[in-house]
Amino acid sequence: KEAMINADATIGAQNTGKTELTVSTAKLPVPVWMGWSKTNADEENVKAYWLKQNDSSDESFANMWATEIHFPSTVNRKGSINEEKTAQVRISEGYTMSEELLEAVWTFLAANCRHRGFGAKHLRSRISPEDYGMVCRTLEHQGFTRLWYEYVPASAKNSDEPVPLVVNMHGRGGSAETFVDLSGMSRTAEERNFIVIFPEAGVYKQRPDGLANILLWNGFYKDMEFDDAGFILKAIEDVKKRYHIDTTRIYACGQSSGGMMTSSLALKAPEVFAAVSPWSAIVDPEHELVLPERIEPKVPYLFLFGENDWLCVNRKEGKLEYHVDKDIAAFLENLMDLYGLDHTPCTYTCGEVSYYVYFDRDHVPMLTVGTVKEMSHANYPRESWIAYDEFMCRFSKTADGSLLYMGRKVR
Repeated sequence: KEAMINADATIGAQNTGKTELTVSTAKLPVPVWMGWSKTNADEENVKAYWLKQNDSSDESFANMWATEIHFPSTVNRKGSINEEKTAQVRISEGYTMSEELLEAVWTFLAANCRHRGFGAKHLRSRISPEDYGMVCRTLEHQGFTRLWYEYVPASAKNSDEPVPLVVNMHGRGGSAETFVDLSGMSRTAEERNFIVIFPEAGVYKQRPDGLANILLWNGFYKDMEFDDAGFILKAIEDVKKRYHIDTTRIYACGQSSGGMMTSSLALKAPEVFAAVSPWSAIVDPEHELVLPERIEPKVPYLFLFGENDWLCVNRKEGKLEYHVDKDIAAFLENLMDLYGLDHTPCTYTCGEVSYYVYFDRDHVPMLTVGTVKEMSHANYPRESWIAYDEFMCRFSKTADGSLLYMGRKVR
């Protein structure tokens, strides 16, 4: 009976400051494993609640630990890019607690994760780099051992044709391993036949009173600035030694601090990257903004962020049509001027994203801004598909560095 006390309770959105902005409890699928000595009326009520909550089938299976295993219904009206139907209901009747059972329960619980996205937190099966055949690579740079995870689709390993390379960078406090899971970019790579690497940032204490050893791109250690651009360029060269990389189609993307690093790569090595897509950040809000005087060769930008993103949006004093912070607005307007873009964007909406597209005189979309409805400072897997399918893959570079859009030279 006690298990059903809060069955109908929900809590409205709450402002939690510069983290999630709003967090609300809603009726969401949750993998659950329950144990009791005997199934009576109360237990049947609890079971029925979770079967309905998780859209589970009445058909049950069993293993050595669970007397009933119910899988979610195979009827799925939505795609599985952002949320997957992984919420099983497991029951152990007449169980005896043991170390082996606890290990099985932990394995079951750890198989799922819930990530921030638009609207709600999305349930997903966890991507373990090792289980997916990813390799952790290292190299020495500035006296430190730096690492990245590398995902190479089977079709790309022995390909006679060169394949694109995508550099995908985690946010502050994340890691290469966690961003594999958070971004879902390896699955995009598998279906689109490109290699993706997930580099890991250096170590830096973010604020004087903050947590030590927080991973942050372009940070400092004992007054030494990390040359993260140099590290990533070295990693790219390392990959090129082992695989047939199409050097005309190298791209970069990343979230939050990784989004700042994405922009930094475009400015420091424009000859390397054919296009970039920063997510949730484009400039560092804690350092003085220095606008580039030129970007040659040109690097196209796709900037994605949530309409409630505290790092990017200022509802009261924000600039441009999407109310971005003044530094971000200054960066974008400077980019428009450098590339000779029309400052009045063409707009459209697709699903949860509203797009603002800035064209040059030949109608090439050198800058696209996308705002995600109901999303705070977050990242979700469809951003990987959007960045690659709808933007980055359309750009490439010739051997001499000239930018091409859909095979046509950009002036």
